[in-house]
Order: sequence, then C-alpha cells, then structure tokens
Amino acid sequence: MKVVGINGSPRREGNTSIIIKAVFKELEKNGIETELIQLGGLPIRSCMSCYKCFEKQNGKCVIQNDGLNDILDKMAKADGILLGSPVYAADVTSEMKAFIDRVSLVLKANGQDMLKHKVAGAVTAVRRGGAIHAFDTMNHFLHYAQTFLVGASYWNMVYGKEPGDVERDEEGMKNMQVLGENMAWLLKRINN
Repeated sequence: MKVVGINGSPRREGNTSIIIKAVFKELEKNGIETELIQLGGLPIRSCMSCYKCFEKQNGKCVIQNDGLNDILDKMAKADGILLGSPVYAADVTSEMKAFIDRVSLVLKANGQDMLKHKVAGAVTAVRRGGAIHAFDTMNHFLHYAQTFLVGASYWNMVYGKEPGDVERDEEGMKNMQVLGENMAWLLKRINN
C-alpha cells in the first residue's frame, strides 16, 4: 500500500512538510509506503479552460511540461492521498489551487473514477486564521474526487508561524498522529 502526499507549500521544509511527515510517520509504522511531492518550485499554472482533456480523455492534462500529469499518475496508482497546504489569504496556496483546478477538470473529463475509493485526508499549517477555509477547499476537492475522507480527533490544522513552530502545537501534532493512525486503519480494511 502507498500514500502520496502533495505539499502545496512553496517551502520544501516548512510547517506543511512537517505535518505531512507526522502523518506519514504513523502510516510507515503500519507498513504503508509514503511519497512526498512538492508543488512549490514546479511551474504548475492554472487551468486554461481549453477542454482538450475532454477531447482526448486520456487521463491527462494537455499541458505536458510542468509535472502535473506525473503527479496525477502517481495519485491514480496510490491507495491513499494526503493534501497539505499552508494558509495564504485565508485559503490554500496558489500552487495548490492551480493543482486542484487542473486535476478536477481532468477527472471530470475522464468520468471522475481516477481517484474513486482512495483513502484521503487534508492538513493545513496556519499562523492564525483561515485554516477552516483552506481545509474545506482541499476536502471539497477530495469529496468531488469520490475519495473516502478520513477524520481525526479534531480538524486537521496545526498552528505555527516560522518553520518548525508547528511542532510546539501539541494538540495539532497529536491530531496528525491520529489522522495517520486512522488512515492506516482504513487502508488496511479496504485492502484486506
């Protein structure tokens, strides 16, 4: 079994990476392989609304040079998906939003079954406000993709400003542990 984590932060080793890795730690304890994919630094641009994905219906976006199709392929092959984003202007980052918009259209063009029945969750790193909205944005996409959303002991947000600050949010980090445990439990039940 494998879970692919998509880090929507432009920082490779920032707070979002830390909380995704905290979830991964629990998955790996349960023998589940993980892979972290960094959106920041990739030239993923917004959807062009060209609708070529509807013409081709090959499970890919017509834009070929930005890594999105490789990520989509990894998500389609994985058993689970974890999305993570810091909060920017009370929502996900522009990288995560462009990713969601493009993948959503490719899913719609291809019958929406590419990610169906995968175990999924979303996490957000936040300095102060806007976490619920960012969390909802990712969960709305995962719901649209027909995944099984996994809950934890609270909403999946961890507080911190500077890189590493999230590790001092004991309740938030405990919630990441519980999310990982719950994802592992569901993955084992589905793949049994």
